[in-house]
Amino acid sequence: MFVDKATITIRSGKGGNGSVSFRREPYIPQGGPDGGNGGKGGNIVILADRNLRTLMDFRYKRKYEAENGEDGRGRQQFGKDGADLVIKVPVGTVVRDVDSDAVMADLKEDGQSFVAAKGGRGGKGNVMFKNSVRQAPNFAEAGGFAKERTIELELKLIADVGLVGYPNVGKSTLLSVSTSANPKIANYHFTTITPNLGVVSMYDSSFVMADIPGLIEGASQGQGLGLDFLKHIERTRILIHVVDVSGSEGRDPKEDFDKINAELASYSEKLAKKPQIICANKIDMADDEVYEDFKAYAESKGYPVYPCSAPIHEGVDELLRAAFKLLQTVEEEEEEQAVFFKDTAPEDDPDYRNVYVERKPKGGFLVTGKQLEKIFNSTNFNDAGSLRYLYRYIEDSGAIEQMLGMGLEEGDTITVIDYDFEYYDE
Repeated sequence: MFVDKATITIRSGKGGNGSVSFRREPYIPQGGPDGGNGGKGGNIVILADRNLRTLMDFRYKRKYEAENGEDGRGRQQFGKDGADLVIKVPVGTVVRDVDSDAVMADLKEDGQSFVAAKGGRGGKGNVMFKNSVRQAPNFAEAGGFAKERTIELELKLIADVGLVGYPNVGKSTLLSVSTSANPKIANYHFTTITPNLGVVSMYDSSFVMADIPGLIEGASQGQGLGLDFLKHIERTRILIHVVDVSGSEGRDPKEDFDKINAELASYSEKLAKKPQIICANKIDMADDEVYEDFKAYAESKGYPVYPCSAPIHEGVDELLRAAFKLLQTVEEEEEEQAVFFKDTAPEDDPDYRNVYVERKPKGGFLVTGKQLEKIFNSTNFNDAGSLRYLYRYIEDSGAIEQMLGMGLEEGDTITVIDYDFEYYDE
């Protein structure tokens, strides 16, 4: 099954906690602190792999988590860094952050990768807090937070030539006789319901051709299968517009031609400007007068027309040679640069150091904040120095002054994260 869009949740690893430890060895009085640092949390890495063709795997697994960093240990032993989690996707995958809808990466080349969620930093052990004043720190730093986000993966096929046209005009047959691809072929509409790729070999060279499921009028607004697959034409360099000049479906070839081009323009002005050559297919069943009328009409608009009958291979070589020649003159266009999402470690978030105060409905105050939570998790509540550090951080953040302005009085309860303190003015 061809799947070209998936939404998954990713979570980087949490940083390991620093260790609180003291040397306990004979004949070494006052050994001092020796708690090691925690390891860094693992990153989530998205990697483009040419061996993948679809996002099928992501239909069954929707959550991906990297390894947490290991906690530090005594004797200044540092915790092991968490392993990165590498998620492989097909070449041509666009990665978006769901919350902001910003593009995180556009993976166009095999082996291209980027970090989608950075792991938390490892916490410092108590040995890192020793100084000339504080000889025996009885606290350590908690590990950095994991980063969790929801991302959308969207696959846009990368091909040199795109086959477009109404359903049942012979696109799949043309692909099958031009390449080694084996698309489903039958005499009814929407036989092709997923894009097919094939490689055309020519002059000791080759190019990739994509058969896009049949478009119909209204495709750019979601009619038929068009809206799902028009995006796959965006990265083609030229288009072969396949038109049934026999009128076997009871339609006018000129109207077919104009309606498909109108849908391309409605979806994207960029698609309408792509170089295009016309495959006047089913020529063996066409009325000469109808064909000549269509040819004159298309050429008057600047499009070269090549008569073909794909099943009997009539005119196919001439069409492919024309496509190959046109490819040599068309430079690979630069895609419009999207505003890329820049990922940061949780500690680098501008909101990380903010402290928020709110009055609780039943009395008292609640104080929250990301960095405050990390310091809170690092606090040893049995150590006066560690508690003083927590209080000083809250005071320096302006939270005490803000609560006084909101009516804080002695004896009121201040809840920090989930721990209750009573306020007394020193």
